[in-house]
Amino acid sequence: MFYSDILQTFLQFFINGLLVGAIYSLIGVGAVVIVKSTKVFNFAVGDMLMLGGFIAYTLFDTGIPPIMVVILSVSAGVLLGLAIERIALRPMIGQPTMSSIMVTLALSFLLRGLTLLVWGGYPRVFPKFLPGHNFRAGGVLWSYELLWIFGGTMLLFGLFCIFYKFTRFGLDMRATSEDHTLAQTRGISVKRIFALTWAIAGVTAVVGGVFLGIKLTLSLGLADVGLKAFSAVIFGGFESIGGVLIGGLIVGILENLAGGFLDPSLKEIVPYIILLLVLIFRPEGLFGLKRIERI
Repeated sequence: MFYSDILQTFLQFFINGLLVGAIYSLIGVGAVVIVKSTKVFNFAVGDMLMLGGFIAYTLFDTGIPPIMVVILSVSAGVLLGLAIERIALRPMIGQPTMSSIMVTLALSFLLRGLTLLVWGGYPRVFPKFLPGHNFRAGGVLWSYELLWIFGGTMLLFGLFCIFYKFTRFGLDMRATSEDHTLAQTRGISVKRIFALTWAIAGVTAVVGGVFLGIKLTLSLGLADVGLKAFSAVIFGGFESIGGVLIGGLIVGILENLAGGFLDPSLKEIVPYIILLLVLIFRPEGLFGLKRIERI
């Protein structure tokens, strides 16, 4: 009986971690496509996520049908990404990469201040709009909300992989990620690809903000939760779309197992421990490319 209880507890934390890890994977995709196409690491990903969640909450609060909220929220994510690229990042084209990275760091504080100015510092709770109820199967309590989130994440991830591998824009993004100058000589508008990648990042941020808002609550602290996606990105590899999916799931599982079996406080720091260990022992990640520069 003792071992049976341990096994059920393990399965409960494992399943919860798997479902939560899918959110980290989705958020990480937005960061990976920007790194691949522009060579810039977006430090504002958590704040974009937080802002996207508040925008969706405001739309829900108006009382319009959920399907319209989804459409308008995704549209807002596209506009957010395009605005960031056009106003903040496009003027940095031709400048050192570090300058662009510092712009995203400044953008992080700007978005957090904007959210505080418009919505205040009080937490918000998302309305219950997903159909279903919690149920128990195989000795594990399944959260219907987390199942919806996991299914939605996998669907979006699959659609993005199809877009990235088989569409003209996806092929242009892959060409741009290899060499900007060569892509331009082939007639590809690098500026347009940059805008597209930030639009995708805006969509993943809004959807991730809604998913995390459903699981937790909407607050300024949601931006810090979004930073856990960094661990998924670096663990999987900066330039690997599949790697960020696996990295996010592993981070979510380890986070929940450590918090459940060792100490609840470890749940908040395990992703950053993983981040540190990967940077020390395998900085290119599990599926990233190891580049050697000769001088």
